[in-house]
Amino acid sequence: MTDAITTTTFDLWGGIASVSTHGGSAPDAHEVAVAAVRRWLAAVEAAASTYRPDSEITALNAADGRPTRVGPVLAAALRVALASAATTNGTVDPTVGSVTLIAASAMPTVTRTGSYRDVELAHDGDSTIVTMPAGVRLDLGATAKAWAADRAAELAAIESGSGVLVSLAGDIAMSGPVPADGWIVLVTDDHREGVDSANTVAETVSLAGGGLATSSTTVRRRQTADGDTVSHVIDPIRWRPVTPVWRTVSVAAGDCVTANTATTAALVLGDRAEAWLEQTGLPVRLVGVDGRIVRLGDWPVPVTEGETA
Repeated sequence: MTDAITTTTFDLWGGIASVSTHGGSAPDAHEVAVAAVRRWLAAVEAAASTYRPDSEITALNAADGRPTRVGPVLAAALRVALASAATTNGTVDPTVGSVTLIAASAMPTVTRTGSYRDVELAHDGDSTIVTMPAGVRLDLGATAKAWAADRAAELAAIESGSGVLVSLAGDIAMSGPVPADGWIVLVTDDHREGVDSANTVAETVSLAGGGLATSSTTVRRRQTADGDTVSHVIDPIRWRPVTPVWRTVSVAAGDCVTANTATTAALVLGDRAEAWLEQTGLPVRLVGVDGRIVRLGDWPVPVTEGETA
């Protein structure tokens, strides 16, 4: 058994994924872990990617109100998304997929046709029947990637016998044995940044397990019809892109889904986020659009600082 950490990175869903392993009794433990993660991600993409014309969720969105049979991966992803919506009372809602017009001037023409409460799942043998109002379009971006990371880390740890950290475009999940110094993670606006290129509000922390998510309004911005740029995060209450109060919100939790649900909700809540996050009791780090840093709960002590606190 070795204490060394081995990492493999690859392109994924417009970002970068990485699989890191620690320990493991077999000499090919790292390769086994990476293969397990890749198999799982392929299944998630085939089920839940709105960017694939042949995915299950694309077919579901095109059903326009007709009951649709889905497989176990999409059904599980939908249940996770609906649970997060219920936990946040709709602040995180998977039915925002019907908001396709990004220009603020065009937003009033978008008619809301439903919410997460209108999405029904019913067991039917080995599959699930999904029914939702005509016009509703699902987008699982607020939860599916984090859920995929949680499950990927678990599968990889089981199959390889290693401690595993999986990062899917910044959504981080850990499973199995932890390195002596913990998993060292850089917290910054853009998961593609390294220690040398990170901005001045980045910091490095040590994690002992669970999950960590960072959501940002400074990356993945979209251009409007009139040339402005807006956040990719949609406010399900106002039915338009969020108005940035926080440039970055990072949350640590027992799993990545819980963490990412909280970070997304915080971006939507804006200046109400601090009070809401305090009630969760989760370790939180917020960076305001003005560079102000707020730490709540038991946020991990930085290993190295890249900021003026």
